[in-house]
Amino acid sequence: MRLEAEVSLHFECLTQSGPITVRLGNAAGGRVNKKLNARGALNASCTVREPHVQSSAQFISTCGGRMRGLSVAVVGIVAGLMLSSAATAAELRVLAGGAMTAVWASIKPKFEQTSGHKLDIFFGTTPNLIKEATSGKPFDVGIVPVEVMSDAAARSHFAAGATVDIARVGLGVAVRAGAPKPEISTPDALKAALLKAASVASIPESATGYSIAKVFERLGITEAMKAKMRAQPTPAQVVAMVANGQAELALFLMNVLTAPGLDVVGPFPAELQQDVVYTAAPSAGTKEAAAAKALIDYLKTPEAISVIKSKGMMPG
Repeated sequence: MRLEAEVSLHFECLTQSGPITVRLGNAAGGRVNKKLNARGALNASCTVREPHVQSSAQFISTCGGRMRGLSVAVVGIVAGLMLSSAATAAELRVLAGGAMTAVWASIKPKFEQTSGHKLDIFFGTTPNLIKEATSGKPFDVGIVPVEVMSDAAARSHFAAGATVDIARVGLGVAVRAGAPKPEISTPDALKAALLKAASVASIPESATGYSIAKVFERLGITEAMKAKMRAQPTPAQVVAMVANGQAELALFLMNVLTAPGLDVVGPFPAELQQDVVYTAAPSAGTKEAAAAKALIDYLKTPEAISVIKSKGMMPG
């Protein structure tokens, strides 16, 4: 929890969990950084981090016996700000596409530190996300494949209006690390490589799987690929199947295929490429609309965009 106020004070307060941190500008420490104004009065910008304090009474009880030069009025100001901050911090339940796990591993702590809100993220494939959105369980915001929003029942559980596209990524092929790489630079070459492979790992029941099925259809190999498919429930298991030698090719999103144990062969040819797009919208029933909007806005910031790019995806 972070609280900031402009107050006139000079003190050092120790609490049960250690010193209260105070800050003026960017300087932080266990005591107030002081600045005199034109009349010689002491001013300070005070930042307090004290997560375990639940009430102003507890704050005064915790700190009161060990304060120096701090008036009760100032304690009231700081404690009041603490309660105000606690009231505005939210815990958001987020529905997210499983292929963005690596992105969220970096973005979650950054957003939590910046905003004070906490994220509880449910990862799933498109069918799982549709099921979760329509299950009646509360959630606050979704960053999901656009195919989730194409389902009328699921869409009704998100706020009306336009969604916000956050990231996109194309399809690719990978082999076990060190294995020979097939030629896939043209549609005919990709078709030949797929027909030659003994087995392929993917997630047919997912936004990615639907896109791959469209490619199979365009190549005229839908029936031939059915016997080769080794369907997996999660992106991590697609990677593991090929890395362990249980399937010859991995067909999935490029950002997922750049994983230890695999060598990326390359993206699908441009003529066949199908981007999977992840889009965001608040839940229709969220009680944390402001915090949900703050998360969506954060995902469009330069900091978040940098993370998205670093994980092999493109923003927007």
